[in-house]
Parts: sequence; C-alpha cells; structure tokens
Amino acid sequence: MIAANNVTYRVGKKALFEDVNIKFTEGNCYGLIGANGAGKSTFLKILSGQLETTNGNISVTPGERISFLEQDHFKYDEYDVLDAVIMGNKRLYEIMIEKEAIYAKEDFTDEDGIRASELEGEFAEMNGWEAESDAESLLNGLGIETELHHKQMASLDGSQKVKVLLAQALFGNPDILLLDEPTNHLDLEAIEWLEEFLINFDNTVIVVSHDRYFLNKVCTATADIDYGKIRLYAGNYDFWFESSQLLEKQMREANRKKEEKIKELKEFISRFAANASKSKQATSRKRALEKIEVEAMVPSSRKYPYIDFRPNREIGNDVLFVEHLSKTIDGEVIFKDLSFNVNREDKIAFVGGNEKAKTVLFDILSGKMEPDEGYYKWGITTTQSYFPKDFTEEFDSDLTIADWLTQYSENKDTTYVRGFLGRMLFAGEDGIKRVRVLSGGEKVRCLLSKLMISGANVLLLDEPTNHLDMEAITALNKGLIKFPGVLMFTSRDHEIVQTTANRIMEFLPDGSLIDKVGTYDEYLASDAMARKRQVYVTTEDEEEDD
Repeated sequence: MIAANNVTYRVGKKALFEDVNIKFTEGNCYGLIGANGAGKSTFLKILSGQLETTNGNISVTPGERISFLEQDHFKYDEYDVLDAVIMGNKRLYEIMIEKEAIYAKEDFTDEDGIRASELEGEFAEMNGWEAESDAESLLNGLGIETELHHKQMASLDGSQKVKVLLAQALFGNPDILLLDEPTNHLDLEAIEWLEEFLINFDNTVIVVSHDRYFLNKVCTATADIDYGKIRLYAGNYDFWFESSQLLEKQMREANRKKEEKIKELKEFISRFAANASKSKQATSRKRALEKIEVEAMVPSSRKYPYIDFRPNREIGNDVLFVEHLSKTIDGEVIFKDLSFNVNREDKIAFVGGNEKAKTVLFDILSGKMEPDEGYYKWGITTTQSYFPKDFTEEFDSDLTIADWLTQYSENKDTTYVRGFLGRMLFAGEDGIKRVRVLSGGEKVRCLLSKLMISGANVLLLDEPTNHLDMEAITALNKGLIKFPGVLMFTSRDHEIVQTTANRIMEFLPDGSLIDKVGTYDEYLASDAMARKRQVYVTTEDEEEDD
C-alpha cells in the first residue's frame, strides 16, 4: 500500500497539489489521468521519493519495494542490457556484485567465506538464481532479441532502450510499480505483451498513459487530477469518462431545476409582495428563495481541440496503384517488390514492428523519397496531405504560427487561417509565437491544422499521436472516424487503429507485407496472425536449440 497524506506541492507560489489524500492498495492498477500540466508525472515522482512534498507525506507499507520506469535513456549506457534489467532490483544487483568480488579474490579468507554464505542466503531468498532467466523473459516479451542481451546499452537504439528500461521497472516482482507513459515508443505487439503482464500482476500499479485502450484494458481504478485535487473512481478510463459525464449532467439538471424554482419564486414575490392578502405567502417564498443555493459547477480544466478534415473534392474510384516497389538504404533492404492497390473506401492501418519500412513507404508515396525500383501512381482526383513522423524540417523557420499556416492555405485571409488555429487551441497571442520554439505537442497541433486547411481527400499519417495529450488524441480519433476520404496511417494507439481502420497491412521484419480487410482486432484474432506468430515462436525455439 502507498498513500498520500495531506500532500501539497508548490512550484513557486503556485500549488500544483493542495491537501491531497489518496490511498493506492494491493491488487489494483490505477490509471492516473489529467490534462497536460496537471502534474501527473510530478505526482509519480513524489510517490517514488524523487521529489519532496511541500507539506504532507507519502507513507508506504514497511518492507515494500517501489519500482519506477526510468526516464533517462542514457543512464545505463555503460552496462550490459541484462545487468541494466537486473538493476531494477537494486539490492539483488548489489548482492551479485559483492559475491563476484569476493569469489574473485585470490586470498579468500574465513571472513570472506562467512560473508559469502550470508550473501548466498539472501540471494536465494530473493530468487537470485532465476534473475537472469527472468530478465531474459521480460526482454524477449518486449521484443529485445536474445543476441542483444549481453551487448552494451549504448549500442541500442532509442526504442530498444525504452524497452530495456521498462523491463528493468517490471523486474523482480516489485510491490509498487510506477509507470510514466510505458507505451511510448513501443510497437503494438510489445504493448499487447505489457497489457497481459499488468493484467496478471498481483501488486499495486499506478500508471500514466495517453493510450485509452491500454488504460481500459489494464486499470481497475482511475485517479483523476483536476484543479489540484485527485479524485478516485472505481473502474477503467471509459468508466471514469462516462461517470464524470453523467455526474456533470446530473449537476446541470439539478441546477436547472433550482434556477427554475428561483425564477418562479422571484416572479411570485414580485407580483404579490405589495398585495396585503398575499404578503405572508410572499414572505415565506422569500425565505425559501434565500435557502436555495445554485451549486457553482466547476468545469473540467481539460480542453478538447476540434479536428474536422473536410476534403475540397470527392475522391474517384482510382486512388493509388503501387507496382513492384523496392527500396534499399545503406545496404539494408527496406522492402522489395511491393505491390498493392488502394480503393476509395479504404482506411488502412500499417502495423507491425518494422517501423522503418512504414516510414520509408510513406516518404516515397508523399514524394519525399524516390524508390529504387517499381512505381506508384495516384488517381487524378486525389490530393494528398502528409503528416511525417520526423517533422523537424517543417519547423526550421522563424515564421509565426499564423504565417506558417498561411503558406499552406489557398485562402490567405487572416481570420480564415486563425480559425483553424483556434480549433487547435491556439488562441489570442499564440498566433504570433515562432514555430521554431514550439513544444512537441504544439507542433503536432500545427501539423493537424495544416492537414485540415489543405482540404486533401487522402491523408498519410505517420504516428500522429506522438506528443499529444489524451484530449487531443480523443479529438483526432473522432476526426479520423468522420473523415470521408482515404486514410493511410500508422499509430501505436490501439483505440485509433481499431475504431478507424477497415484494412490492415502489416510489414514483417523481412519487408514483406500481409494485407487483410477488416478491423485490427479481427486481424489479431485471425488464423493468419496465429500462424505467423507460431512461425516466429518455432523459429526462435530452433535458434535457441542451436
């Protein structure tokens, strides 16, 4: 159990939290939610002891171990991958190092023998003999190949490091597990594995995530941060959302009835206060009026952008033809002999762990890159707008937000352009901010404004939810569902893939493509997917036997 007792945390004069009292108990997974800037990550740091409270304290059941997801991706660069995972249980790793040092001594003394015996006992109690196999199991589950387990962390790429640090947090069955955005940079398969791990995890979990499907799948309770308070709701994210909407509706209805009663009483008092025969009734109604209090409804601090992609023209039957497309980069075959057609009703999700193949294909189809062989052809009625995964070049400019967006608009009217920015929550003076200094989330909102103002009937989106908060992701999800044109996209957000796509294309590690019509959940449950997974399992087993 871990609890916050009258916790207040101030940044300067501003109180991020005020007199927070909340208890997190064993056997539950809590989704910690709130608008950007509400203090979700800060609260996790307070719970983990990385930050001190201004007032109040954090209490933990004696003897329980807290584990948290490390955010510094370079902290363990000098260590082997396997060691970095085992370091998730600090005491166990210390014992292993001390044991090795003792046994490496040339002048092994009686005192060394006694100390080694003590360490061996503690090591056995902590299931130390299973440490390496447990660490390898976590790494394999998250998609870190066995050949990487004994390499240095510095040799891994960013997404691989994220997976190792997540394995480190999960290692050793911690009593309290604190996870800040654990699904970031994970492919859908790794997220699915993590979901199953947490569902079967018996201890306390507190997780911050923008992935609604993930929160719905793993959480048994929801802790909502708003206006410096944290309120606890039973149930997952959807249950919280429906409960909060119902509560707001009930409060609004109750207030409406009170306001109607107040109006009725005021009218009665106004009509009969001067009438002697009615004066007693008027006086009693005045007293009743004074007792009625209309509760001040405090609106949520959350703000939802309005995302609506409206094509300027209807798309024809001929959309896209891809024939024998091949691409090799620096000697690496990205894909070879790729062929498929896109139809006017298609909303295609490109999935799978081969991130490079997806991005290279989108770069080619958007005209940013040339294929080595083959060709593609867009239909004459199509207009395309592209959201790239790496949008650094897009904002290498000293233009203001308004001027930046104006360059992509046929209508140069300032009011027209600012209307699109307003939809994406850029208000007032925001329009004169320079795009070069925008945050990641602000840049994504700018790009979504660009897509909306383009009027394109084909959208190519490569991981558009990166950097977005829950509210913006929800708005984007609704916008993509409503979009009447053709959609080709990648996303790690299961909810967006499931609710938007009607066709799934998965790039396999060798660059080949599986193409299936249907929803993502149907694809995961299909016989083809099951056979593919079985092939991978068999292949890995054969490699281990070798």
